[in-house]
Amino acid sequence: MRASGSVRGKSLDKSLCGRINRSVKEQPTLETERLVLRPLTPQDAPALQRLAGRREIADTTISIPHPYSEEQARQWIAGTADLFARGKAAAFGIQLKREGNLVGASGLRDVEAEHSQAELGFWVAVEWWGQGYATEAARAVVGFGFEQLGLNRIYAHHMVRNPASGRVLARIGMRPEGLLRQRVRKWEVFEDVVLMALLREEWAAARQG
Repeated sequence: MRASGSVRGKSLDKSLCGRINRSVKEQPTLETERLVLRPLTPQDAPALQRLAGRREIADTTISIPHPYSEEQARQWIAGTADLFARGKAAAFGIQLKREGNLVGASGLRDVEAEHSQAELGFWVAVEWWGQGYATEAARAVVGFGFEQLGLNRIYAHHMVRNPASGRVLARIGMRPEGLLRQRVRKWEVFEDVVLMALLREEWAAARQG
């Protein structure tokens, strides 16, 4: 059974990586009614540092440090291209279609080919909170994961004290799967985290409905 599982895992890895690698030279750009979700470039580093560098953004995210330097932003952008090329993640800058402003980022990380799942992440700059951009972007990225990557499950986490992110996840169809007590530490405080997820079959049924 182990040998069979190992071969199956390699096959899935090649299949998933293949789906991503076909677009490596030109990562897909996703469009919604108001947004363009596009690959990030080194030229985005100053804007990314300014937007993600706000303490309010770092406060409820684990992967964004504070303070956040332009060099850190530049390194992160470079890393996203490498992860995409290896079929491990896909990161998109969230840009307003009309004005052209970069207002945040969203994407899938920890892509697991064997289990056909990935984690959804997103953030929107403080200046654009409350306008539905996070929901619009997250819905597009989830569609990318199910349609283009062929994933079966997409999950996400949010801190209990950040119910706004939970509402975004609920709007795109995710369901709570459990409470992870003191799962992460932020600002030296252990935080409870809610795990939510959406299955491919649920996503497909919602689209047909």
